[in-house]
This record gives sequence, structure tokens and C-alpha cells, in this order.
Amino acid sequence: MEAKKTLILRIYQILERYTDAEHPLKQQGIIDILYRDYGVECERKAVGRNISYLKEAGCDIESDARGTYLASRTFENAELRLLIDSVLSSRHINSAHSKQLIDKLIGFGGRDFKSNVKHVYSVKDWEKSQNKDFFLNIEIADEAIEQGKKIRFKYNRTDINGNLCATDTHVGSPYQMLLHNQRYYLMLRDDKYEGMSFDRLDKITDMRIIDEDAFPLNEIDGYKHGINYKEIATGLPYMFSDTPQVITLKCKSFMTDELVDWFGRNFSAKPAEDGYFTATVKASPRAMLYWALQYNQNVEVLSPASLREEIIASLKATLAVYKEQG
Repeated sequence: MEAKKTLILRIYQILERYTDAEHPLKQQGIIDILYRDYGVECERKAVGRNISYLKEAGCDIESDARGTYLASRTFENAELRLLIDSVLSSRHINSAHSKQLIDKLIGFGGRDFKSNVKHVYSVKDWEKSQNKDFFLNIEIADEAIEQGKKIRFKYNRTDINGNLCATDTHVGSPYQMLLHNQRYYLMLRDDKYEGMSFDRLDKITDMRIIDEDAFPLNEIDGYKHGINYKEIATGLPYMFSDTPQVITLKCKSFMTDELVDWFGRNFSAKPAEDGYFTATVKASPRAMLYWALQYNQNVEVLSPASLREEIIASLKATLAVYKEQG
């Protein structure tokens, strides 16, 4: 049996869990649930009095002839579905943590919300990280950034069975965490390479803060004025850390959607001949090598010449492999 001093909290929890505009509860219904779920006994006057207190405190609770219900919630159902789908599709969150997050989100929904999101039970069917350190990594990295300290960690590769295998121990200065292309990256200066790196948080294990001050961000080449988030989002499609350059592309007319998907509005374009247009983007040459190969039948790199030559060499090497295979 709970103490009656918790009564007002329990009444609010009942209204939040069981009611909405289509499903109000009369006072006797609230009394029955209080006893069934929490072992609390009370009279109708006490229920009515505490509902009045909740309304006076600003809770959006309505009462009519049908009963009492919670009129609005922190999240609308459509917003909750969007958040749940985001968790499901996030490959960097493992299955167990995904289920825990989704259960918490469902708790914000109304009476019938859980029955409308049956797809949450398929969480194990989604492609997920096996790294149990992911959320701990976020906490440690956030603390290190706040304190201006370096971190030590192991970076992992995935073997053919999907298991994480540590490759090396790294020490670096963390600056920011970024979500990009459905992956969560830690932006840091690696002491070994002395340049900016973007390491996937779901590939990191055994992260620790060490008692060394982080390297100043404004002393890293390209970051004198801080972090340009727009340039990172559009100029580093595969999160390579080389310096973005101006790149000119010849594209088929239907490639505008792909350019917007990858580079937002951070490119210029003008019509060319025979159903083509030319586009200019500022992006990582290393990343654009793979990007152009991905769309090789619809995109041609015009400049810089060095990138064009790399693509030609890569295509020749690929052709040679397939010729060898007959």
C-alpha cells in the first residue's frame, strides 16, 4: 500500500496512460485503477480535489459528462512514430538499447498508441550495431569535450561474422559528435595523425578520459574559425577528412535529386547540351572519387584533373578485375 501523499502523482499517471479525448475516465474508474495498479484507496472527493489541483498547476486536463482525460501530451502520436522509426533505422544503436528507447517513447503515447506501433517488436530484424559501449561513449566524449581533455580508446573493425575486433589504441582531442548518413561520428584530432578525424562512435570501445589538455581546435589547419557544420554536412559525404576542393561535374538532367540529397543547396548548376547540366560543388576529393563511381553512368567529373585521372585509373582497375574473372 502506497502512502496517500503520492495520490496526485498517481492520478496524473493514470490520466496520462489510460485517457485521451476519446477515452475519458469517470472518478470511479480512476479509483479502481488506483487500487488495482498502486494499492491506493481513496474517495471520490479526493480524486476530484486532486484533479482540480492538477488543473490549477497548468496540466491540460479536461472534464465533461463522460469523465476526465488528458487533453494534450508532450508529443503527438505522429511525432512519436517519427522518433521511434528514427531509433529503429539507427544502425549505431544496438537492439537492446533500441528496445529500451522505444519503450520509453511509447510511454509518452496515449491509451491505444502501443497497439498502433506493432513494428517496434521487429527491432531485432533491423541491421544494428553490436557495440554495447555506444551510449557510454557518448557520455564520456561529452564529458571530455566539456572538460577540454583528451581521450584514449580502441578503434574496431568488423570481421566476417559481424563481431568487433580492436585494431589499435588511439589518443586524441575530441571536439564534437555529429550524426551523418545515419552514422554517429566523433570529430577529433588524432595524436598519431595530427589531423582531424571522424571516427564512428559505434566502432569505439574502452573509451577513457586522460589527464591531458585537448589540442586547441583553432590551431588545426582549416579550423582557425571553428567548425563549419554546413561544410561538413555537404562537403564530406563519406566523412573523409581531406580539405574540400571545388569540383565540376557533368550530370544527366535527372541527377538534380541526388545532388540535393547529398549536398543540399550547397552547389551551383547551369544547363548544358543534350539533356545534361554542369554542377559545381565544394567537397572532399577522396569522397567524390567514390561518389562519382557510384553514379558513374550519369556523372562525369570535369575538374580537377587529378580527381578525373584517379577515377579513370579506378575504372580501368575495376575493368581489369572483371576481365580476369572472364
